[in-house]
Amino acid sequence: MDRIIGIDYGRKRVGVAVSDPLGIFASALDTVHSAKIIEYLKIYAEKEKVALFVVGYPVNMDNRPSEAAADVDVFLKRLSKAFPGIPIVREDERFTSVLAHRAMIDGGMKKKERMKKESVDKISAAIILQSYLDRK
Repeated sequence: MDRIIGIDYGRKRVGVAVSDPLGIFASALDTVHSAKIIEYLKIYAEKEKVALFVVGYPVNMDNRPSEAAADVDVFLKRLSKAFPGIPIVREDERFTSVLAHRAMIDGGMKKKERMKKESVDKISAAIILQSYLDRK
């Protein structure tokens, strides 16, 4: 069955999450260096059928794109060029880092592990994807 990929894009790191085959639950998958994300996704897409990319899009409280949105826009162009047959949806990523930290605390993750930015990135990607799946 098809998978939906959730992406929390950042200049240095990219959090990646994946849906279950039925598209109900999101799971944190990995954190990848930004320069290697397209290559990583291509390798993943060779193993699993990807139906959709859900990319976190940074917006301010007034619903206007934040400064970081320019970086995401460049990434979205690269992603659509690398995967022309796979649709891309932008998902509001406000508060995902806060929610990721709260989820790690509630899940009993040790402080040392919570301080790793890689953990926050992939959990943020899962929150972005789950938000999309819940609305769908």
